[in-house]
Amino acid sequence: MLGRKGILYAMLLPGILLTFIFHYLPMIGLVISFQNFKPWLGITGSEWVGWENFQTVFEREDSLQVIWNTLFIACVKIIVNLVVPVVFALLLNEVRQARFKKTIQTLVYLPHFLSWVILGGIVIDILSSKGIVNTVILPTFGIDPILFMADGNWFRFVVIATDSWKEFGFATIVFLAALAGIDPSLYEAAEVDGAGRWKMTWHVTLPALVPIVIVVATLAMGNVLNAGFDQIFNLYNPLVYEKGDIIDTFVYRVGLLSSQFGLATAIGLFKSLIGFIMIIAAYQLASRFANYRIF
Repeated sequence: MLGRKGILYAMLLPGILLTFIFHYLPMIGLVISFQNFKPWLGITGSEWVGWENFQTVFEREDSLQVIWNTLFIACVKIIVNLVVPVVFALLLNEVRQARFKKTIQTLVYLPHFLSWVILGGIVIDILSSKGIVNTVILPTFGIDPILFMADGNWFRFVVIATDSWKEFGFATIVFLAALAGIDPSLYEAAEVDGAGRWKMTWHVTLPALVPIVIVVATLAMGNVLNAGFDQIFNLYNPLVYEKGDIIDTFVYRVGLLSSQFGLATAIGLFKSLIGFIMIIAAYQLASRFANYRIF
C-alpha cells in the first residue's frame, strides 16, 4: 500500500525506535518529581509528596541563584555567539584570496570538533596561577596575576569567552552561506551609485543578513536554559559555585551526589517546561518575522 515510500519509512524506523527508547520512555521517570523517591522502594513504593519538591526549589536560596546564573550565562552566550560569527563572516567575506580564506575558515571551526574534556583541561592549565597567562602574558603588561578559575565573575567571563572561541567558527558557516546567496547585481548597482565598501556592507550586506540573523536568534531562545553542562562541569570548582553553578550542574550535584532524586527531577522538569515554552515562542517569532517554517 505504501509503495516506494514504504522503503523510506522503513529506514526511519531505527531512528524512531531510538528516539522512543531514549527520549520518550524515560519520561515515565518524571513522576519522581512528585515523590520522596527512594531507589530501594522504586517508583511504585516511594512516598507521594505532591508539589513539595517544586516548593523546595523556589524556597532554596541556592536554587534561585542557580536559575539566575543559568539565565545570565545562557543569554550572554546567545548574544556573543550571534554577534561574533556575524562580524567574522563579514570580515572573512572581504578576503579575496580563496586559498587563504578557506585556510582561515578551517582553522577557526576546528575547535568545534574538540570535546570540553580536552579543552577544559587546556583552559585550566593556561589560566591557572602557574599558567602562561599569569606567568608570562599579564606580567609583560604590568598586570598582577588574576585568579580566573577561583573568582566567580572572572569564571563567567572565561565560560562565555571560551564558548565563543570554540563555536564561532562553525556558526560562521551559516552566515557565509547567506552572504554567498546575495545577488551580485546589488553590489554592482551600489558601486555605480558611488558607494564604497563600508556603505555596501551597511546598505546591502547587513539587510540581506537580517532574516537569517532573526531565525538564528529566535531559535536560540529555545536554549535559554542550556548554559552548557559539558563546559561548566569540566571547568568549575567549589570556589565558583555561587556565580558559575547552572541548572544542569546543580541537578547533577543534588541528584547524583546528594541523592535528592525527587528534588533534582523537579528542577529538571521545570527546566524542560520552560524550554518547551521558549521553543514554541521562538518558532512563532521566527515564522512571523523571518517567514521561517518547518512545514
